[in-house]
Amino acid sequence: MTEQWAVAVLGAGGRMGAEAVKAVDAAEDMKLVAALGRSDSLQALVEARADIVVDLTTPDSTEENVRFAVEHGMHAVVGTTGWDEAKRRSLAALLEETPQTGVLIAPNFALGSVLASAFAAKASRYFESVEIIELHHPDKVDAPSGTAVRTAQLVSAARAQAGVPASPDATTKSLEGARGADVDGVKVHSVRLRGLVAHQEVLLGGPGEQLTIRHDSFDRASFMPGVLLGVRQVAAHPGLTYGLDGYLDLND
Repeated sequence: MTEQWAVAVLGAGGRMGAEAVKAVDAAEDMKLVAALGRSDSLQALVEARADIVVDLTTPDSTEENVRFAVEHGMHAVVGTTGWDEAKRRSLAALLEETPQTGVLIAPNFALGSVLASAFAAKASRYFESVEIIELHHPDKVDAPSGTAVRTAQLVSAARAQAGVPASPDATTKSLEGARGADVDGVKVHSVRLRGLVAHQEVLLGGPGEQLTIRHDSFDRASFMPGVLLGVRQVAAHPGLTYGLDGYLDLND
């Protein structure tokens, strides 16, 4: 019989959480032991003897949820936004007290999106200009998206390592926000439109050419292979991993 991970899903009432519940329940090497909604007590995780917690909740509750899991010896796979650098440092310090526990915080679980961001970072060192456009449904509460921020950070780091200067921009007059948000020197533009799910383009320009790297998620089911990959790998990666690319062999 296949050994099963005891998995709990937080945020089970949301759209992503509901998909995760179905995906975990269908996986032969996992057992869904708890599916918690907004008003449920975290103590249920202990009572269910969860090995791994999948957090797909909200930015105002995710930190408390993950810290509870870590303090009770549970691994965590996190797809909730709101984990800025200060919160990640604090979590990493907590994890030092439980060195066998792993936490994955993934701005995006779609494998295609993770690969697209990695490819964009590799390509960006060869182009003079780079900008990012992210497009999501209008119910999304944050802008830019966590994926776009992560992509911009990867692109910025790759260009800095290669000694590539900032993208040229002669703009001296503009309406506020017209040139997008600045994330580590990379411009990011956010679109919110009914009918969209999650989409991103990285535009790379050089003399006489343009390369566009685009990824589209048309359904939240596209995130589930990444969620399951995270669940299967998190115990083998103690400490904090930021980005699902940390679990992939990208030959870095």
